[in-house]
Amino acid sequence: MTRPGLELGLPADQTIEIQPASPFRLDLTAWVLRRRSHNQTDFWDSSSARYRRSLVLDGAPSVLVVSQSGGPDAAIVQATVSGANTGTDALGEARSALVRILGLNLDMSGFERMATSDPDIAPIARSMRGVRPPRLPTVFEALVNGVACQQLSLEVGIHLLNRLTATFGLPVDGPTGGVPVFPGPEELASVDPEEIKQLGFSFSKARTIVEAAQATVTGDLDLEGTEDLDDSDAFEALTSLWGIGRWTAEYVMLRGLGRVHIFPGDDIGAHNKLRQLLGVDGELTYQRVQDLVSRWNPYAGLVYFHLLLDSLARDEIIEP
Repeated sequence: MTRPGLELGLPADQTIEIQPASPFRLDLTAWVLRRRSHNQTDFWDSSSARYRRSLVLDGAPSVLVVSQSGGPDAAIVQATVSGANTGTDALGEARSALVRILGLNLDMSGFERMATSDPDIAPIARSMRGVRPPRLPTVFEALVNGVACQQLSLEVGIHLLNRLTATFGLPVDGPTGGVPVFPGPEELASVDPEEIKQLGFSFSKARTIVEAAQATVTGDLDLEGTEDLDDSDAFEALTSLWGIGRWTAEYVMLRGLGRVHIFPGDDIGAHNKLRQLLGVDGELTYQRVQDLVSRWNPYAGLVYFHLLLDSLARDEIIEP
């Protein structure tokens, strides 16, 4: 039987396996990435319990289809790599990408000890045991995600990101096809902001995205290099960009840089979740939020993800 892709002259699909630190649950971790069911970039197929992501691997657009065998304490992550390149370099890049995106090498024992001793967060942590703090593949993608969702609901923000990817993302060749790769700086640097505005973005957001892409391509901006900076320097570098304020910078630091101690203090949705969890009344200023979440340091960002999952479960979007 001919394997998929051979009849088109494409390399055969390859499979990689990774054993993550335990506990691990792919479904919950993918949902933290996905956030809403209409997200086409981070796609979760509930019928097959598989996560799908398009990425550039070894210079070519490719598709990863990821599944889990074994329970949370004996998990094996398996990924099928499809695309123009499925050689050694592509498989190595796929492995590195999955470790980053799904947080596969993170030790959660410190968080588990903290959560067990906290009566407010312990029930949620137990029900969501195995979720990891995922990261978007690049800091640039995290920045664009944050910009898209500024002062909008997640529902609307995800729609905007879907349109951006469908319009400017690199297509994936072959029978696996699917959603294009999320557009990087190279794809967006030459785009007129008006073209992005036509997708539903404000002109201000479109300008921020294009200017960040252009500065990245010319080398004037090293977003990926912010990973090597401490919190204050990373925050300063991000907020120096036109259109990037405190909320977006903290969003990028959590979702793009993997700073799991960061709890975005201006997040209105998180304010509502904190009120429900802790039974607090009144206005939640930025400083009051930081005071409330200080009890969970250095895992406040992990609590942020757990609160997101808990709200999805309450809305019956997922089943923990």
